[in-house]
Amino acid sequence: MKKFDKERVLLAVAGPVIALVSAILLTSVVLIASGKSPFEPYRLMIEQAAYSDVQVLILNQASMYYLAALAVAIGFRMNLFNIGVDGQYRLAAMMTAVVGAHLALPSFLQIPVLMLVAMFTGAFWSGIAGLLKTTRGVSEVVATIMLNAIATSVIGYLTLSNMWGVQVGNNMTTGIMKKSGWFPGINMGSDVGEIYGLVFLAVIAGVLYWLVLNRTRFGFDLRATGASETAAAASGVDAKRMVLTAMLISGAVAGLSGLPLLLGDAHTYSLSFPTGLGFTGITIALLGRNNPAGIAVAALLIAFLDKASPALDYATPVAYEKEIATIMQGLIVFAVVISYEAVRQWGLRRQQKRVGAELAAQALNNSHKKEVAA
Repeated sequence: MKKFDKERVLLAVAGPVIALVSAILLTSVVLIASGKSPFEPYRLMIEQAAYSDVQVLILNQASMYYLAALAVAIGFRMNLFNIGVDGQYRLAAMMTAVVGAHLALPSFLQIPVLMLVAMFTGAFWSGIAGLLKTTRGVSEVVATIMLNAIATSVIGYLTLSNMWGVQVGNNMTTGIMKKSGWFPGINMGSDVGEIYGLVFLAVIAGVLYWLVLNRTRFGFDLRATGASETAAAASGVDAKRMVLTAMLISGAVAGLSGLPLLLGDAHTYSLSFPTGLGFTGITIALLGRNNPAGIAVAALLIAFLDKASPALDYATPVAYEKEIATIMQGLIVFAVVISYEAVRQWGLRRQQKRVGAELAAQALNNSHKKEVAA
């Protein structure tokens, strides 16, 4: 059993390590091809991570990435590919900002209400794809891609000046939220910045994700349905209900992913609100193998690449394009898919060899017993 556990850990770690090493090597090849040092950009980015203000930026960004990746991971555990996290997150952030700008309650009520608005909005938007899949057999990939585009148009319409939009300079916003909805952060000093208070929401979400999936009947049914719908149905699990439930939960978590920024810093939704969070969440969920601890490490890594890379533009005597970090992120996605499949095949071969060796040993033992008996 101990040997099996070691092998399982090796298989779990091998994929991400191979993916990261491959991405670094491929990025270095790109740098060499462009006539630049393949080592200097990494040194510069690592130096940035030593600064306290950059560390705060990384932690804040990672909290949003973590929640988005959890939303993706919930779908992955059900064998669902929720590409719509980005649309669900942006629509939820916009609706939360609108409610926060027009509703004034005491803080102990305002903040929970805003969280519920974000969760219900995200769940509603992902639930459309869930209903289409369970009632009409529409692929959730196609449905969520289309819903992302529709969410963009809906947000554009609802933020018009004759709807809920408020013009601020050249930017269209939803207006500043009531202060009772601002979530306090941890002030690290005027030169460092403030850690979002809702960083702890990401931690709580990760713990709940692990507990629900590994310590509840619902989590077992979810994983069983993702592994085989027919086998789950044979054991009495309603596969369609589980698909819809998983999409609703995934959307609800996606709705929360914009709140650390919205309630902790921006306090309004505008055209400058970050996009692409959901797609980055896919990369992080893949790299973290849908494990809450692995996702946390992957979220910190991608946030580090995001926040440390701007320094490359100002490097002396040779400046490096900050897009190097984007190239690395893209290469990580390719490397993750290829390395995980390679590791899976390697694990299957080892398992087959082990089973073959056990069967051969059992056959030899039975033969020996027959000889002794004769």
